[in-house]
Amino acid sequence: MPAVRESLHLALLADPQGSAGTAELVEAAVEHYALNYSKHPPQILFNEVREVRQLLTPVLQAGPGASYGVDIQRQVGWLSALLGNLAFHLDDLTGARTHLSAAAAWGERTGDIRLAAWAWGAHSMVARTTGRYDTALSHAERGAHLAPAGLPQAQLHAWALLPALARLQRANDADQALRTALAELEADPSGTAPGRFGFDEPELNLHQAEADLALGRHQQARARAEASSAACPNGTGGWTAATLVLAQAEATDSPQDAAQRALHVLDHVPAARLRSTARTRLHQLAAALPAGHGADLAERLRTLPAAIDHHGHAL
Repeated sequence: MPAVRESLHLALLADPQGSAGTAELVEAAVEHYALNYSKHPPQILFNEVREVRQLLTPVLQAGPGASYGVDIQRQVGWLSALLGNLAFHLDDLTGARTHLSAAAAWGERTGDIRLAAWAWGAHSMVARTTGRYDTALSHAERGAHLAPAGLPQAQLHAWALLPALARLQRANDADQALRTALAELEADPSGTAPGRFGFDEPELNLHQAEADLALGRHQQARARAEASSAACPNGTGGWTAATLVLAQAEATDSPQDAAQRALHVLDHVPAARLRSTARTRLHQLAAALPAGHGADLAERLRTLPAAIDHHGHAL
């Protein structure tokens, strides 16, 4: 990762005010971080992306100046989107909202409606985490209104609208959001796409599972979460999320299996790589398990190291 930043730094030393080549290099850096998002602990990736964005501040202060200026501004927006998502996974919710607002602003300023739509979808995700479901739905609707047809629309409907509506117990509307997501995916000739800003079938299954769980459809949730987990490489963020949603769906009927799944995650995912969402699901599961089934999990969680210390440094 540092080599990507160093190459950008060298390019800016050669041309401090930026150039078309600089814009292409920043775009490549954003793509690199997005495609390799799950390969690095969130705090380490956050620091790297932040340093890259800082390198571009003098370029922004110099003004657009040329056609490539808007391209650099757009990539600053995508870097801000990455920082918002990383802050969310580090449980810094106010920081996440700040970075995502910057991403949405740059998206709207540069005419990149896909960026703006994605940022509002991420805003919806943050609002759901704090139980602000009406706000989450409002953000999701704003993102869906902006999103281009095809995969972006599918993502906003499945990632933002579906879970917000499910949390509000609006089952019929949630089912319609899912149908729209499936129709948009089917109509997109390129289908799914990899990376943090992409969307694929395992992620779709994960959002379906979470919605089913919120609506009390435990059997459906188990099937979807199992499919999502099986399609993800072990130890990745997607695998962790799907495995823990599967455990949550099993908590009532198969509490021993649920507890073992959670312990399996803790055995295979280092603490520094556990996202805040995974930690939340683990604590929710421990609280939901019947008496006599969650003691080992509760003890592991009690001694689980934090991802970062009080100074924001990775442990």
